[in-house]
Amino acid sequence: MEAKETVRALLNRLPDDCSLDEVLYHVYVLQEVAKGRADVEAGRTLTHAQVAEQLRRKWRRTTER
Repeated sequence: MEAKETVRALLNRLPDDCSLDEVLYHVYVLQEVAKGRADVEAGRTLTHAQVAEQLRRKWRRTTER
């Protein structure tokens, strides 16, 4: 029932003249935020330094081609 309650609360916050695309976008954002919070709780996170190093390695590979 939590999902329905979340959508109802979202609909109550949106303006009456919003489009279906806007509703779907906001539902998508809520879903992605929930996934992110679950990742944090499960310890599936990276530090800023780890992300920076991964990006540096990726950029080096693409520029070496």
